[in-house]
Amino acid sequence: MYRFLLSRQWVILTLVALVLIPVMIELGFWQFHRHEHRVAQNALIADNLVAKPVPVESVTSPGHTVPRADYWRRVSATGTFDPAREVVVRRRTSADDQVGVHVLTPLVLKDGRVVMVNRGWVPAAADQRSYPDVPPAPKGEITVTGRLMADETTGASGIKDLKGLPDRQVMLINSAQQAALQGRTVLGGYIEQTAPVPAGDSPELIEEPDHESIGPHMAYAIQWWLFAGGVPVGWFILVRREKRDRAAAAAAAETEAAEGTPEPTEPTEPAGATA
Repeated sequence: MYRFLLSRQWVILTLVALVLIPVMIELGFWQFHRHEHRVAQNALIADNLVAKPVPVESVTSPGHTVPRADYWRRVSATGTFDPAREVVVRRRTSADDQVGVHVLTPLVLKDGRVVMVNRGWVPAAADQRSYPDVPPAPKGEITVTGRLMADETTGASGIKDLKGLPDRQVMLINSAQQAALQGRTVLGGYIEQTAPVPAGDSPELIEEPDHESIGPHMAYAIQWWLFAGGVPVGWFILVRREKRDRAAAAAAAETEAAEGTPEPTEPTEPAGATA
């Protein structure tokens, strides 16, 4: 009764089921690893946000690539802002998802080296070719506290580094790019300013990164594993149904054949025959 499994249709169906099971299991593990990564990242952010600020010079240097362990680490830097070499970073959003720019200002340290400071968000100019209205940076020596961030790249951020932009406008926050533009020594990474709070709350300081939400990845992992478990169950149900239908069809055919066969009759003697 199970010879139908050797038919072309059932062989293809079985092969598809055998392929889907490991694929769904792997997709489940992929989502599970994303869940683990998110949990670890949340722990890293939480730890780095409550750590005591350290001098930025102690954790980065020119050409330095900020490691993941130092992402969002609290740092401080003392120096003087250089508004003449300030730039804005295009296509950035505010806390309420308004499109504008981030204000990126060089902070010249006491030893002459520079660290880039993201002072926050301001609305973009009405004309994209114009420089937006940016509140001036504080004058004189100042100590800035903030979160250490890694240089942005197109590969990591997905932001295309457009060419031919208006003067003092960029797409990425990148220390190497700024070093080339300014002709000065710039420390790797940049500071996302958290203090002091600017007058009038402009530029709008960037919000603290979310480190509580874990996302739906674990739920997705469980769903994929349930789907993987459901494939053989579904295949078995289909096989049983096919067997039952074939058995019913065979029984119906036998009944129909039996009902359609005429019953044998007694032979009769020809008329006029005598005993």
